[in-house]
Amino acid sequence: MDVGDKVVAITGAARGLGQEFARSLAAAGARVIVADINDCAATLDLVAGENGRGIAVRLDVTDAASARAMIAAGVEAFGRVDALINNAALYGALHGGRFDAIDDAEWDAAMAVNVKGIWNCCKAAVPAMRQPIANGPSGGSIVNIASLAATYGMPYGLHYTTSKAAVIGLTRGLARELGREGIRVNALAPSAVITEGTREFFGDKLDRALDAIKAGQTIQRNLMPSDLVGAVMWLVSDASGFVTGQTIAVDGGTVML
Repeated sequence: MDVGDKVVAITGAARGLGQEFARSLAAAGARVIVADINDCAATLDLVAGENGRGIAVRLDVTDAASARAMIAAGVEAFGRVDALINNAALYGALHGGRFDAIDDAEWDAAMAVNVKGIWNCCKAAVPAMRQPIANGPSGGSIVNIASLAATYGMPYGLHYTTSKAAVIGLTRGLARELGREGIRVNALAPSAVITEGTREFFGDKLDRALDAIKAGQTIQRNLMPSDLVGAVMWLVSDASGFVTGQTIAVDGGTVML
């Protein structure tokens, strides 16, 4: 699972999963473009601590021009972009509750970030992945972060659940469009990862929620950011070169697809 020759753009990289992906990929030799609407200085410090190379870019995934600027910055810094990890999502700031109590504006915001945001970033990255590179044919890997919410059907968070189901559909359709160009598109569907976003989403119900999630798993512990690193490394690397259109559940054996 060699990623030492890869240039990887990671959205939502200021904290949580995105930050862990950036640190781990940099430690493995990849050059990283860490992008977020929030400051990524702490993530760049972690990258530097691994003797890695990276740049930070401010990104609003709902703005197509902002997504294009992220990719342009990566190409300017490193000459190309080989992989995109679409991790940015509206999660912790959402309010859970019955489907008919969800605020219209919050529903629209979830779709704008979690679905349109991925579409914008894919539109920005694919032209760069099509460009010939010195050490091999054109092509690349897109990894979309979906969720157990979609594969299991999480209640009382229908805006989030629906948006992540859309990510799976987007992944499958885009994989069929881009396969002939050597660009692979896959998704990961983790259960609730112990991150700031999960703590914010569940609030004072966190312990009960995590216990309930763990009880439904074959592997009886909660998911940590580091548990997803292996799957991400594999999908970014050429070791998964014949894998596309797949949604890989990283959920301790809750949903067996």
